[in-house]
Amino acid sequence: MSKYTLGVDYGTDSVRTVLVDASNGTEISNSVFYYPRWKAGKYCDPAKNRFRQHPLDYLEGIEKTIREALAKAPQGVAADVVAISVDTTGSTPVAVDKNGTPLALLPEFAENPNAMFVLWKDHTGTKEAEEINTLARSWGGIDYTQFEGGIYSSEWFWAKILHVLREDSAIRQAAFSWVEHCDWIPALLTGISDPLELKRSRCAAGHKAMWHAHFDGLPSEDFLQKLDPLLAGLRSRLYNETHTCEVKAGNLNAEWAKRLGLSEQVSVGVGSFDAHIGALGGEIKPYYLSKIMGTSTCDILIAPSDEVGDKFVKGICGQVDGSVVPGMLGLEAGQSAFGDVYAWFKQLLMGPTETLIHKTTLLDEAQKSALVDEIAGNMIPWLSAEAAKIEIGETGIVALDWLNGRRTPDANQLLKGAIFGLNLGSDAPGIFRSLVEATAFGSKKIIDRFAEEGIPIEGIIALGGVAKKSPFVMQVVADVINKPILVARSEQACALGSAMAAAVVGGLYPSIAGAQQAMGNGFETEYTPIPANAAKYQQLYEQYSRYGTLVEEETMRSR
Repeated sequence: MSKYTLGVDYGTDSVRTVLVDASNGTEISNSVFYYPRWKAGKYCDPAKNRFRQHPLDYLEGIEKTIREALAKAPQGVAADVVAISVDTTGSTPVAVDKNGTPLALLPEFAENPNAMFVLWKDHTGTKEAEEINTLARSWGGIDYTQFEGGIYSSEWFWAKILHVLREDSAIRQAAFSWVEHCDWIPALLTGISDPLELKRSRCAAGHKAMWHAHFDGLPSEDFLQKLDPLLAGLRSRLYNETHTCEVKAGNLNAEWAKRLGLSEQVSVGVGSFDAHIGALGGEIKPYYLSKIMGTSTCDILIAPSDEVGDKFVKGICGQVDGSVVPGMLGLEAGQSAFGDVYAWFKQLLMGPTETLIHKTTLLDEAQKSALVDEIAGNMIPWLSAEAAKIEIGETGIVALDWLNGRRTPDANQLLKGAIFGLNLGSDAPGIFRSLVEATAFGSKKIIDRFAEEGIPIEGIIALGGVAKKSPFVMQVVADVINKPILVARSEQACALGSAMAAAVVGGLYPSIAGAQQAMGNGFETEYTPIPANAAKYQQLYEQYSRYGTLVEEETMRSR
């Protein structure tokens, strides 16, 4: 008889669940839930780089998607589900009380953004990140950023916590501890309410919270108090131990078993981050770079620990033993904006278009809405088709992709995007092409940094919406980086990766490697670089690099 696992993938805009046959990785059914509060723009202020999500979006999402996925499956399948694993964005922490309840679920904090999950793309903590970097290099003790690429980012755990504590005295008084999204969901499902008892993700702790076995856990109390006395005592209310994704967090408790329509015998795995678990779903192997290409990119590489040795790779988002595959060193990099760059340009064009269409008296309301929807749906495909007709370098336009700051190499969230070379003949397809090329140049910067640090890249595996939907973007990236790119077949590689981890948690396979071999879906497409294009792009890449140096120097000078 077949056994099944559930992979739950919390993304930036939605949560999706896949029900998978664990014997061969076949997707039986799936369900997607778009966060209603997030979709309405609640609790966010993009102008201030504040992006928060309400825990109710997460709770409603997991219940609806699991129940719907089970309802779509053949009768009786629910009884043969053995395990659930969850992945989330990160670092996405939340303040909790002594009962492990996110403060936003308490009546007095229900509408307070600081009581909600601080999404990965929230950059309100840039000042705090800068202070962490300064102290780590100057205080005379351990440099706790050494396994984080040497630069701490405002996208990560401590910078976000410190910013909220400084900004909101009510949260400061009510917060007992802080919990990552990927740790909270398994704790909730298993009924572990005490923040001191829940199993914490090695992936989240190592890549975002400066946890390392070499430090005996998190940064020392002395370091944290020197950073800010507001952090005094918090370390003792967090954790020392961390766990990898094949570890069982517990079983479904009675409440959630009933809510989901599952047995209390279902195992729940320790959580992980979407990009890292997605690398499993994309069948990552040593020295292959797994690129999740969506709103941002997260680039994951694994390597045998004994081959990397004591090497610290500068400017990346951490190197953590077991953060992807137990027994392997996981290295993370990425771009703070990728698809978001294209979405920004689309919105730039759609903003006035939509406004003027709704003002016209030539159409009725239904026609206006239909026209707006049609234009919005066709905008990126049309821009891509027209941009593809333009010769490389023809427009003279070169852009920088730092519209949401720079994640790697060398995190700096103060940086801004830029477009150079505009003239009166510049048009939308030409600008769009420059933006696509900029995101590809950003990808090349990451690959170049790994090479400079002595970490070879033997292949590229692409996952995510952009990889699946945009041949134009993928060919540009392949030409720019001058390497073939394999595109994973699975439509939901992150959720599939969680389902693979769940199969190990549930005892169906002895190791992650065994689950990958049995459940992998293979690859659907390979993009091969065109040599003539690669040569032309090398010249534009050098321009991109020079412009980047100029903008970075000016940004840091004028702070």
